[in-house]
Amino acid sequence: MSCRLLAEALQRSKRYLAEAVVTAKQLREALERTPYQVLLISANFAENGLTGFRLVREVRDLHPQLNVVVLLDSLERGLVVEAFRCGAHGVFCRSDSFQTLCRCITCVHEGQVWAGSVELQFVLEALVEPVPLENTGLAGARPLSKREEEIARLVAEGLSNREISRRLQLSEHTIKNYLFRVFEKLGVGTRVELALYAVKRGHVRRSSAQAASSPLQNLPLNS
Repeated sequence: MSCRLLAEALQRSKRYLAEAVVTAKQLREALERTPYQVLLISANFAENGLTGFRLVREVRDLHPQLNVVVLLDSLERGLVVEAFRCGAHGVFCRSDSFQTLCRCITCVHEGQVWAGSVELQFVLEALVEPVPLENTGLAGARPLSKREEEIARLVAEGLSNREISRRLQLSEHTIKNYLFRVFEKLGVGTRVELALYAVKRGHVRRSSAQAASSPLQNLPLNS
């Protein structure tokens, strides 16, 4: 019921084409039928052993350019970290207003990460734990070309694809292709992980990293 009510509210705003789906099968069919750009999915989703986070991973594998926002009942540390590990572009707490949700949707649609300072702090703390976000795949990481390193650094400093394309005088399509190769070589799945990887290794100025963690000043995400 909450899913359908939310979709109806978004439809009434006349800014969105929204569809409510309540099963994994319906979701897969909807994404095949319509080129949606943003997916809102509840962390509480559960169906025959399939959780919301597992479904996010599946969707990201099948539709890597789809922007995903995970809806949380509360900003619990473990849920926030797991959402970004699965490839979410943002997390949104249900206690926030509908107007804020609309801002969140617009933000991730434009290629940004929706996360405030509290959520980003959770993710940064996870980096120093025994199984940090960046561990996956990095043991076999391949070296980046000079241009790939440059683009990875600009991503980590908070620039969007459009800003990078303007600075380097390359098309946005070319930037996207470079980023796909960077993700593959480093074994990371999202721009959040790429940014954190660069920050921890000192490839990004501290001031840039701190600026990115202020409330609603978001890292670009869409690749």
